[in-house]
Amino acid sequence: MKLSISLWTMCVLAVAACHHLGADAATISITTPMAPPDWALLERELLRANTVACQEYYDKYYDERGYLLCVERWGANDGPDDAIESVADWPILHMLGAPDSILEMYKQAWEGHLRQYTEAKTVDVPFARDGMYYKEFPTMMDWMHNGEGLRVFNLQGLSDPRDLAFGHRVRRYAGFYMNEDPQAPNYDPHYKIIRSMFNGSRGPLMRKATGLDWVGDPIEVAGRFAAGHGERNYGEMVAHFKDYNDIVGDHPQNMCATSLAANAYLLTGEPKYKQWLLEYVDAWYQRTIDNHGIIPTKIGLDGTIGGATDGKWYGGAYGWGFSVEVPQSGEIAHRNRAQRGLIGFANAYLLTGDRRYIDIWTRMIDHINANRKTIDGQVMYPHMYGDQGWYDYQPQKWNSGALNCYFWTCDPKNLTRVATDNWIRYLEGDDPDFPARALRSEFENLRSKARGMREDTTTPDTRLADDPMRFNPATVSILRQLMLAGLDPGRGGALLHCRLRYFDPDRRRAGIPEDVAALIDTMTDQQVAVTLVNVSQSSARTVVVQTGAYGEHQCTTLLVDDQEIEIDHPWFTIHLEAGSGARLVVNTERYANQPSFAFPWDSFGN
Repeated sequence: MKLSISLWTMCVLAVAACHHLGADAATISITTPMAPPDWALLERELLRANTVACQEYYDKYYDERGYLLCVERWGANDGPDDAIESVADWPILHMLGAPDSILEMYKQAWEGHLRQYTEAKTVDVPFARDGMYYKEFPTMMDWMHNGEGLRVFNLQGLSDPRDLAFGHRVRRYAGFYMNEDPQAPNYDPHYKIIRSMFNGSRGPLMRKATGLDWVGDPIEVAGRFAAGHGERNYGEMVAHFKDYNDIVGDHPQNMCATSLAANAYLLTGEPKYKQWLLEYVDAWYQRTIDNHGIIPTKIGLDGTIGGATDGKWYGGAYGWGFSVEVPQSGEIAHRNRAQRGLIGFANAYLLTGDRRYIDIWTRMIDHINANRKTIDGQVMYPHMYGDQGWYDYQPQKWNSGALNCYFWTCDPKNLTRVATDNWIRYLEGDDPDFPARALRSEFENLRSKARGMREDTTTPDTRLADDPMRFNPATVSILRQLMLAGLDPGRGGALLHCRLRYFDPDRRRAGIPEDVAALIDTMTDQQVAVTLVNVSQSSARTVVVQTGAYGEHQCTTLLVDDQEIEIDHPWFTIHLEAGSGARLVVNTERYANQPSFAFPWDSFGN
């Protein structure tokens, strides 16, 4: 059937035109000429430049086995998580459309670091003496660092969910927190808690932690390494963690572990993974309600709020009241990590579409900021809570997760919290020059990282695992926003949340096809508008557009030049003739589908 869009534009809608997309897929042909816009050329060049820089970076810092060329150590300063975090954002780069070489490199780095840190052993730290990894997972560490070490793995399913080893690991890792492995009794199903802040493949650490547990074995520092926190010797490294003792019991950052169950559910569709995730997150939801709307940071082994800290809901390491002395300077640093709990609520929202998981966080933001004070004539907002009540007053509101909450809800009430964000201002129509300007700034970032990498004179025996990270050239922030309308997964091992993503049906891979660029300029609760353009003047391209990172949204209708096309599917196909382009208004019902890793031409999963 043919739809006349205008005298010079024609879209052809063919139901079941592509055998690999199933009976309900739609293919729409775009023939309207469009000269390549600046933003489109910048996107394509940025993908290319990223690829070149990542190859140079990988050749410098990794060997042919995928081992990071560094001194292997255990600990929160420079441990196994840093070795793989050095290729963070590479999964996003590939699923955006960078070449398969990016996927191959970060997969080799993942496999290499698993072997490297299974072989690496401690002498003094008791739970890593037989290997820092056991069963291809950290033996036991806190989820600030476990999450960082899973930033790459937790996003591999966006590009390569059918990898056999990935599938085995997804199930095994989730099983560590569902009591499927007798050596890893991390979870108490009666009280619905993860029993310690230190947990992993050898189970929870059920005693107070020491500086040695956090830092690892003694090591020479002065003249050899530039420690990441500025320590001048091993003593200062231990002193950094001297107060990080109270780790028994549950903490919100343990909710980062729900990404493992979410991944397993996305891959298999097995209800047990969703059931466990919701059971654990719902327990935290209720604790937040019971604690007058503020998520507590210490849950005792008996399931009580403030258990083991004299009833102090704000107690424990990384708690609301966790302010410690910096050994080098004597200054006080505030290190509350309650915000990592948002990852758990986000995973529950992804799997259910239930707004209560987001609303509880936005209410908490308002509740905290309601405790503002006027100090020396300036309104100040608290960021910490201790025995003396709210403290650490700052001019900025406590706003952790505000951008995420607006993205998930598109609620005008949540818009006021992020109205000054440049990306949101652009989507609201206030800054039309943002795309080209922001993309150009990414080239500056990329040049700076490449220059730093080339000037780096460290050698493998004077290099810590976290040293290369600052030169990681993967520069995807603006591409993710403009092409996907996507959130930053951050450093906690979160999944990707985005409004649109793309597949190349000709090469049967994730990512936008060669020569195609995409720009999302509008985002509301039920609608996104995207311009797709084929910058090639000689070759046609075909792109599959999916609503949601995991097909969680349903595209209801598509508007092209005011002509409405019924879709009623999580994806549709656009065929772009050479040198053509069009702006599409995609109407969606959000969170209408159960999310899945399945590609449009796949049938596995739920």
